[in-house]
Amino acid sequence: MTALTGKILGTARKLVFPPVKRLLNRFDAPVLVLLYHRVAGLASDPEQLAVTPEHFRAQMCHLKEKHRLVRFEEDWSSSPGPAVAVTFDDGYADNAREALSILEEVGVPATFFVSTATVGSTEEFWWDELERRILSGANFPESFALSEGGSARSWPTVSAAGRQRLYHDLVALLTGADLARRAGILAQLRGWGAGSAEPGDAYRALSLLELKRLAASRWVSIGAHTVHHLQLSALSDEAQREEIGRSKRELESWLGGEITTFSYPYGKRCHYNRESVRLCREFGFRKAASNFPGQAHRWSDPHQLPRLLVRDWPVGEFAARLEVFWTR
Repeated sequence: MTALTGKILGTARKLVFPPVKRLLNRFDAPVLVLLYHRVAGLASDPEQLAVTPEHFRAQMCHLKEKHRLVRFEEDWSSSPGPAVAVTFDDGYADNAREALSILEEVGVPATFFVSTATVGSTEEFWWDELERRILSGANFPESFALSEGGSARSWPTVSAAGRQRLYHDLVALLTGADLARRAGILAQLRGWGAGSAEPGDAYRALSLLELKRLAASRWVSIGAHTVHHLQLSALSDEAQREEIGRSKRELESWLGGEITTFSYPYGKRCHYNRESVRLCREFGFRKAASNFPGQAHRWSDPHQLPRLLVRDWPVGEFAARLEVFWTR
């Protein structure tokens, strides 16, 4: 495709797609599913997962005042008008410590998709450990060497720019790693001996008590998010079965009720596959959430529902982005 052709197609999309979307939205009221991860004020947040409590409260107040709210697990087929559903991924402790009280105060329902391996443990989410060991602290070694399968790769780490490259390269490697490879890479990083020595409480996952407190709220539903937060498309069919099925069984055992919804870790189309979707249906999940933008309609695949990832936006920007999303 030439640059001119690409430009023409881009212009055509801008001219054609918004009117088509508006027409479809008149025919069938859309549901916009929002994706959050954390509600916390952090000094460092390279993955942009956190929304401050102040911004989150303002965002929820805007939703309550301006939009019809639905629960993710509900049947939306008879929706009388456009609606918004709020969801969270991963299972950070601040979901119970910060987000819950705001949701209850404002009156906004939300679904929390929880990875079970970290519940009640001191284990960090791997991306937080990377940040702590590579981007925080001082007195870094001159380089970090990673050995895998008889080959080695090295990164200079004296400069901040070098450590940023190491961080981003390891994020890419670990996103697609299975559990054994993840453990091997993290073990070598721990042996490197740099960065902040101890994980902070602000980054921990839910305790079992906090998870149960979340689930007890009338504003909350709980969904599964695998056991170890692995990229499903990188796993064998049997490994996928274990990750998806075990996460459902563990949550049901802890909470004493049926878990009917699921969220794919990372959630882009490349991060799961047909087998992932098939297994979600087999295990009885009525809906599964992805992580690519779009609106949900009656004809949408209930096991690949799109979501809009929310960042730490002031309420004015939040409102403007939602308005654009409805019409473009």
